Amino acid sequence: TVLAKANEWLNGNYDTETKNTVREMMENNPQELIESFYRDLEFGTGGLRGIMGVGSNRMNKYTIGAATQGYANYLKANFPDVEQISTAIAYDCRNNSPYFAQITADVFSANGIKVYLFDSLRPTPELSFAIRHFGCQGGIVITASHNPKEYNGYKAYWDDGGQLISPHDTNVIDEVNKITDVADIRMDGNASLIETIGEEIDKIYLEEVKALSLSPEVIQRQKDFKIVYTPIHGTGVKLVPEALKAFGFEQVFGVDEQNVVDGNFPTVVSPNPEEPAALEMAIAKAKSIGADLVMATDPDADRVGIAVRKDDDFILLNGNQAATLLIYYLLTKWKENNKLTANEYIVKTIVTSELLADIARKYDVEYYDVLTGFKFIADIILKLEGEKTFIGGGEESYGYLVGDFVRDKDAVSSCAMIAETAAWAKDNGKSMLDLLKEIYLEFGFYKEKLISVVRKGKAGAEEIQQMMADFRSNPPKSMDGSRLITIKDYSTSIENNLLTGEEKVIDLPKSNVLQFFTEDGSKVSVRPSGTEPKIKFYFGIKGKLERIEDYDKVSKELEEKINRIVKELGL
Repeated sequence: TVLAKANEWLNGNYDTETKNTVREMMENNPQELIESFYRDLEFGTGGLRGIMGVGSNRMNKYTIGAATQGYANYLKANFPDVEQISTAIAYDCRNNSPYFAQITADVFSANGIKVYLFDSLRPTPELSFAIRHFGCQGGIVITASHNPKEYNGYKAYWDDGGQLISPHDTNVIDEVNKITDVADIRMDGNASLIETIGEEIDKIYLEEVKALSLSPEVIQRQKDFKIVYTPIHGTGVKLVPEALKAFGFEQVFGVDEQNVVDGNFPTVVSPNPEEPAALEMAIAKAKSIGADLVMATDPDADRVGIAVRKDDDFILLNGNQAATLLIYYLLTKWKENNKLTANEYIVKTIVTSELLADIARKYDVEYYDVLTGFKFIADIILKLEGEKTFIGGGEESYGYLVGDFVRDKDAVSSCAMIAETAAWAKDNGKSMLDLLKEIYLEFGFYKEKLISVVRKGKAGAEEIQQMMADFRSNPPKSMDGSRLITIKDYSTSIENNLLTGEEKVIDLPKSNVLQFFTEDGSKVSVRPSGTEPKIKFYFGIKGKLERIEDYDKVSKELEEKINRIVKELGL
């Protein structure tokens, strides 16, 4: 089948360069030939993501062309009454991103669809904003987020500015799968339907970001608060510093080597702000200039990692801690500014800290739990539009959103609001770490940990499925001596109370996720990754912090508790 598929490309309607590469693989690199053709790159619920190169299992102009043709067909079938269907396209700093964006624009325009194409790289959230601003029916961003440099990707959006969800996600997949011949792809772009957009949209978007500020007078007093920001060679390079400046921060420093836009990410092993190594250069800079806050965004600027001062050093905060500080600040200030009317809400994902729910309850603000993935947060915002006010939301994987003018995680506005939170803390004589400890003192010490078990290839995928099956048929009876009281199985939508035997329906889309809750407030969530060959275990436990001075001691105790549970589960 690999040879048959490779021969299709050799003899089909493909360009000479592509054919030469296929021939070269056939003659000299059989392993690469297998990897490139053993399957078709799957258009999944989030779009495409894969290694760049020639072949049916690679990101190239033909696989991107087929995806766009299928999506174009679906848009035309879905919006028959729209006189001029339109889409917006943005792209990140990766190798080939501008080229792939142009291919996408050509295919859309060849199908009679108008395209608003950004003139250079832009943050993913700005693509969501542009869709809403222009009233588009869809949109595409070319990005592989924080994947290694060999990868690129293609994310599809709907007319609300959120990523595709049911039924559109699977319907688009069906349309893409119908494109079986390269002759079905219309690549002859119509330049008159492609409009270049750029700084004018930056300006409108930044005005919306600036309007989020809840404490302009605090920033006025703390305008010399020192911040170090790095885009890690990516798309945040221009707009994040501009957003911070618009908020009133005057002491924002970059990391020169990482302000260079480069899809090879030369200064890091991985351009992922969840990885401590990605922030090393920024932290070194912060120490040398006496800064208080370090922020790093991933290549498409939709996620942000932060480090905060602890005496003469810096410590990294995880996604749950950053979300906690942000939501706590938002709700506190909304209350202080008399903006709460008992009609507001926040949203978090099921694997994100329950501390956010506790904070929401204190302020009488509703909270919603959704499946992992920001598209589900966008869906709640869409459903409640006009009825209730969305304050903010987030997920433990370092993605947050404040306000609803964007419908995807937004590291540009998040950086500005996290900086404002830090300045507000400082204005009250506290560091971010002090503030976090005070939150733990009031609500309980929540500690989280994520463990990913990597299992590659076909055998790995089978092993992951078996692990899920084993947890379903033989769940743990207790964890670290505390008995299990609830099991939630999102694949069957059943919540099972083990004490009463009562079953409740979970009102969320079905998903391959299991959650175990114990009597002492521990939560363990298990799910296979949707984008990588791994199974993820999310641990969330809760302890009591009686005095601030006990922080390190309690933190260590909770860490040991998580380690015992990890051991019990045989990870």
